[in-house]
Amino acid sequence: MINKRLLIKNLLAHNDECSFYDKKLQINITSKEGKAKFLKHVCALSNSNPASNSYIVIGVDDQYNHIIGVDFFDDSKIQNLINAYLSAPPVIQYENIPFPHLNEDKVVGLVTIRAKEALEITSLRKNIWKYYGGAVFFREGSISMPKVFDIELTDSNSEIVSAIESHAQNNIEYTLDGVFDFMAQREDYDPKYKVFKEYFVMCWSGKRKRIENQTFYSRVDIALINEQVRLFYSTLDAVEISYDKNTFEIVEYVNLGINGKNTYFKLEKTTITFGNNATYNIDSELLFTPPQYDKKILHHILNSNNALMERLKQGSELTTTQLKDLKNVPGTYLICYFNGIKAALVQLQAAKALLYNHSDEVYGLYKESMRILRKAKYS
Repeated sequence: MINKRLLIKNLLAHNDECSFYDKKLQINITSKEGKAKFLKHVCALSNSNPASNSYIVIGVDDQYNHIIGVDFFDDSKIQNLINAYLSAPPVIQYENIPFPHLNEDKVVGLVTIRAKEALEITSLRKNIWKYYGGAVFFREGSISMPKVFDIELTDSNSEIVSAIESHAQNNIEYTLDGVFDFMAQREDYDPKYKVFKEYFVMCWSGKRKRIENQTFYSRVDIALINEQVRLFYSTLDAVEISYDKNTFEIVEYVNLGINGKNTYFKLEKTTITFGNNATYNIDSELLFTPPQYDKKILHHILNSNNALMERLKQGSELTTTQLKDLKNVPGTYLICYFNGIKAALVQLQAAKALLYNHSDEVYGLYKESMRILRKAKYS
């Protein structure tokens, strides 16, 4: 089994960006431009390395090769984006890899790309941003370049990739160190571990609370230690955790509402199933049903939100009540959008810079709303 932290270190230490490896400071798939650029790189790596894995490492300063880290990204539906826009789409996996020197809310993103059909050309299925449907991309050194469609695919990297992966194999020392590190770092949040199938070690922690006869956890951190992969991380959510000898299940809730009357809604269920032959599968199911409200009330809330954001834009001082209302802006914009008010999404996206500059708390609430939107959209 590959230790993903070691794999990233090997990629950064021994290889410049090439036909099977790319590194980015960050990616953004919330905009058309960001989606297009990400799809271009995935397409190029799939075509340039059709018989083995390719990788994109995210959260690395390109100039100095320093690990900066990015926010935890838990979009299990990213494969849906690839399938929607690429012909002969590769299989893609996004994983969050913690590093000891990063803040607890930061990870390194690792995208693994594997061509589904060896030697079958991957191309854009339809237009997106400035790229046209039918376009084909390949890697030339560190750059993803368009190519003519009749080019032949070749396998020239399998041995190199295999050697890099073999040097990143896990062992019992790395596993034990990983468990001890997790237990020490999360000691304030009741850390636990469990071994599945005599092989896999899961560690998790969280602040326990009871809400209406249900046990929830906040400040949840869940990691598969064998691979050094963080499976879940959040400081905001309410999460239910359950497990038996074969599975580990996470049910995530979100707290939404208007006029101070919030309710916990199920967002997504993730089930990790462990097999007998050192294999495991992760399956996610969206459970979210948006709350519905009277449109007149929602339009009133939308106008109030817009007025508050205008005051923020002008630099006007906010009252205590307005500061309290500001925390509700991302969630209520989201509710308005889910109730058919399309303009609310435009306003929510436009509020990003203002909320970022105001405080970490309200910007965190903005990111939470965008994460819920992304999950619902790609499902």
